[in-house]
Amino acid sequence: MSLALLAVGWEPEIRGILVVLIMAMCLIGGTYLLLATNVGVRLGFMITVAGLAGWMMLMALVWWIYGIGLKGPEPTWKPAAPITIVRDGSLLSSAEVVDAAIVTTGQSPMEAAATISSALTAQKWITLDEADPRRGQAAAASDDILQNLTKEFAPGEYATVAVYDRGGKRYPKINGSLDFFAFLHEPHYSLVEVAPVIAQRTEPGRAPARPIIDETQPHRYVVMIRDLGAKRQPAIFITFGAGLIFALMCWLLHRRDQLVEVNRRALNTADA
Repeated sequence: MSLALLAVGWEPEIRGILVVLIMAMCLIGGTYLLLATNVGVRLGFMITVAGLAGWMMLMALVWWIYGIGLKGPEPTWKPAAPITIVRDGSLLSSAEVVDAAIVTTGQSPMEAAATISSALTAQKWITLDEADPRRGQAAAASDDILQNLTKEFAPGEYATVAVYDRGGKRYPKINGSLDFFAFLHEPHYSLVEVAPVIAQRTEPGRAPARPIIDETQPHRYVVMIRDLGAKRQPAIFITFGAGLIFALMCWLLHRRDQLVEVNRRALNTADA
């Protein structure tokens, strides 16, 4: 018996199932039992289902508005197709990052990086500040692509130089500012510039040395596109599904009241 109680106390799956079962038995079952003993089994069931559906509709509506509760996939950065990592700055035009080739023959890696940075700014790519949280999110996503997805670098073998952002505007907007009905979006891209660093010796007990960019190697560019996810999708489905059940139960209850009134009038007429 003690082992069974310990299993219930420490296993989240068992505890979660028991919580749902107890809630259904006590909350829903208790309400149905109270109504069934007062208004009848069938009418009590209809009222219980209508109340439960109405409560679920309101709860899911709050989830929908504030983006809480049962949530779908969060917005994330995904590798752009067909090219995700551009290893040579002269190939940025092939990845459709810039309109035309901008790196000339004979430029050093550092000169090419400066030329590319100026060209990106001229072609409406926004350079994100280091304090901007969007920069941190894009850099973290690029780290996952470089280290885990493509195995391009190992941790500590490169440094993030700059993060560029373009697109993602919402439309249509009312009077150019009110975006309550702006359900459509332009594609949102992020370009993370990374540079290999010089391998340095680490000494036990001392802080790691500051990374030094290897100026003899070209910079890499990670191209990503924003996946908006479906954070509010479960709440939307629950809202409309529970609302449909609530409306159906209310209509059935109203139809029953009408039939009861017709039968009552017919009974009174027959008695008279």
